[in-house]
Amino acid sequence: MGTTWLLLTPLQSSNDSGVLLCSALQFMKDFYNYTYYDRVGEYMNEFYLTLLWSVTVSMFPFGGFLGSLMVGPLVNNLGRKGTLLFNNIFSIVPALLMGFSELAKSFEMIIVARVLVGICAGLSSNVVPMYLGELAPKNWRGALGVVPQLFITIGILVAQIFGLRSLLANEEGWPILLGLTGIPAVLQLLFLPFFPESPRYLLIQKKDEAAAKSALRRLRGWHDVDAEIEEILEEDRAEKAVGFISVLKLFKMRSLRWQVISIIVLMAGQQLSGVNAIYYYADQIYLSAGVNEDDVQYVTAGTGAVNVLITVCAIFVVELMGRRFLLLLGFSVCFTACCVLTGALALQDVISWMPYISIACVISYVIGHALGPSPIPALLVTEIFLQSSRPAAYMVAGTVHWLSNFTVGLVFPFIQVGLGAYSFVIFAVICLLTTVYIFLIIPETKSKTFIEINRIFIKMNKVPGVHPEKEELKEFPPSTARQ
Repeated sequence: MGTTWLLLTPLQSSNDSGVLLCSALQFMKDFYNYTYYDRVGEYMNEFYLTLLWSVTVSMFPFGGFLGSLMVGPLVNNLGRKGTLLFNNIFSIVPALLMGFSELAKSFEMIIVARVLVGICAGLSSNVVPMYLGELAPKNWRGALGVVPQLFITIGILVAQIFGLRSLLANEEGWPILLGLTGIPAVLQLLFLPFFPESPRYLLIQKKDEAAAKSALRRLRGWHDVDAEIEEILEEDRAEKAVGFISVLKLFKMRSLRWQVISIIVLMAGQQLSGVNAIYYYADQIYLSAGVNEDDVQYVTAGTGAVNVLITVCAIFVVELMGRRFLLLLGFSVCFTACCVLTGALALQDVISWMPYISIACVISYVIGHALGPSPIPALLVTEIFLQSSRPAAYMVAGTVHWLSNFTVGLVFPFIQVGLGAYSFVIFAVICLLTTVYIFLIIPETKSKTFIEINRIFIKMNKVPGVHPEKEELKEFPPSTARQ
């Protein structure tokens, strides 16, 4: 399994492009204005500039939404590995567009690049957890399932470091800063071809037993993989009564009812729980606590380092404590942090030491989110769905994720103006409701095979077990390797 870790180096830094954009915000706005002046002989009015910047920012989650819709068709036709290789187009091309935008005097290149880099993020954030979940043995699946989130947090921290004003967040360096997003894709193009395709994809969908065995032997490091092949075949037999599952069929099937509801709740809870709002408020909180304006960027990078550290801890405890426990703990911590932060923000002008409570709440929230809400939902999508329904499930999960992300970005500024400090009450309620749902519905999945997890949900959905002998799998090609 050691070789699998190399794959994660290029978990597309498009996930961090928002951090890069914030670091270069003022310089990019000036670039937009100067470019417009060169074309028409006058500067943009404030409304048009704000509108153009809002479009630039919102193109990323819109691209993520488009990328999520592409997951199913691509992974079923190109495979998991093939999709990741293809996805590099959506990282390298926008990196070049953004890097050369100033030279070409075109802010339109940045807007188009934001859509493309969003597509890259939408694909990679769904396909990488799917790929790793299918590569990993059951006792490593949780740890490997959290690793993509670790590399996302590392990417965010690296973006925060390069986004320091003393490095690249300046008038000369911002195009280079935006162009850095293509480097991980280049690394992936160099290393990923040496990795095997998902054995489950090869055996269940391509019906190539020899290739599946070869892939498993490379991954595990030993020759005898018959027991694991039999487990995959058991999953294949369990699915033959159902056939290939589209998104529409996913919503219609009673046997998948609680799985679908669960991923919608978890993905929506992950994005609507206030994580973006916390980061939005963080600089203001640090300033109110007396942090020098020039030093806020370093404190923010320190918060990113805490995020990385806690995600590393999650990798080591997810198989020990389980997914359900980390979700409950994480959302509970976020709920508590939002409640206390509401009071602290409301009283910070009255009580002198309240800003320090606010800082503690921000750090506590980051810790809570890094333990459960950030890494676990994507892992659970892999675990609670079988092979034929997994691509469609990731399309649903990704769509909910990006639409929720877009909604928060669109609505939160208005909530903040209307409610001020009390806007975090809304996020606290969402955290509480998500925690209650997890406690009542989500089962523990650690150290269980996909079939064992499926049997838990069969009971929850109150449907009979599948009978594989009744119907052949129609949508996948017939076996060419195994008679």
